[in-house]
Amino acid sequence: MEQKRLIEEAEKYLMNTYRRYPVVLRKGSGVKVFGIDGKEYLDFVGGIAVNILGHCPRKVVIAVQKQVQRLIHVSNLYHIEPQIKLAKLLVENSFADRVFFCNSGAEANEGAIKLARKFAKEFLSPDRYEIITCHGSFHGRTYGALTATAQEKFHNGFGPLLPGFKYVPFNDIESLRKAIDKNTCAVMIEPIQGEGGVRIPDEEYLKEVRRLCDDNGVLLILDEVQTGMGRTGRLFCYEHYGIRPDIMTLAKGLGSGIPIGAILATESVSKAFTPGSHASTFGGNPVACAAAIATMETLLEDDFILDNVRRMGSYFLERLHGLKKDFPDIILSVRGKGLLVGMELLRDCTDIVQECIKRGLLINCTAGNVLRFTPPLTVEKKHIDMCIDILEEVIAELK
Repeated sequence: MEQKRLIEEAEKYLMNTYRRYPVVLRKGSGVKVFGIDGKEYLDFVGGIAVNILGHCPRKVVIAVQKQVQRLIHVSNLYHIEPQIKLAKLLVENSFADRVFFCNSGAEANEGAIKLARKFAKEFLSPDRYEIITCHGSFHGRTYGALTATAQEKFHNGFGPLLPGFKYVPFNDIESLRKAIDKNTCAVMIEPIQGEGGVRIPDEEYLKEVRRLCDDNGVLLILDEVQTGMGRTGRLFCYEHYGIRPDIMTLAKGLGSGIPIGAILATESVSKAFTPGSHASTFGGNPVACAAAIATMETLLEDDFILDNVRRMGSYFLERLHGLKKDFPDIILSVRGKGLLVGMELLRDCTDIVQECIKRGLLINCTAGNVLRFTPPLTVEKKHIDMCIDILEEVIAELK
């Protein structure tokens, strides 16, 4: 009865922007969450690649509790100790020299767009303002990030969008080569398109993108909001490809569920931001930074986690390929890197998600016909086996 009442109140008071499933989640631990009605769920959504250490990881919980008792918020007019410590951790373990903190992936991408344009105007040419992104991309819902997102379904009803963006096919280096001109200031790209259907580029694609940017004096922005923080088996996805971006954006898993985003950049690019040129009231909030420090330290200190991502990612793909063999008339392809995994179907997958929920498995449908799996990086074989068993049962009923 309590769940029914809460759902009715949600439908009455909340704006209708989500197609929510009829579940109210109350608590979570590790790979599992529990509904307000007591039902247990195996969570392979993980807040959409957010809960990388599982639900309520002890180290993060303790760090947040201690910080809340010490200091919740002060303005960025002052130095903030956890913010400084987190920035140092990110710089020392990435390509970057400088960090700007914000609150979300969309906000990080907005800031990256501003930084790229300001750098180009100040240090390259006033005519350089255009940013090239890829069809199927997803960079956020705010206006700059929305315009950068090259998917018409997200644009509908919100025009006119911002000028200064150009779109090319993903994983098509020749199209990108032709698109770069004297007005181009940056190429903005996801190493793997998560929301676009877990689309993985050819092995040499990002190297060629980097080379094109270098040859034309264009900045490379990597949107690692979904692929960063160990999701693909390395701390950052760009490490797989032997390249270094000029600007990188992070969010999602950075705070293990506490909202935080970050823009990372090289020294030469970051100098375009000067006092007053960009800001965020809550960016680098002490509590959010405390959560992110605990998350970063866990990833850096525990070699098991990234190794587990690689091993469990391979095992998960193996099991999904087994399903594909059993159901070739339903499953078109299986792909992934680490624990960012997609299974493309020959049909809409909405009802499969709903049936899995009924059986205690939370999964996600993206791009209409792709089941996306983003479980915690600590997932075990037994959890993957449980997921596969439920999927097999649900898909078998479709035949």
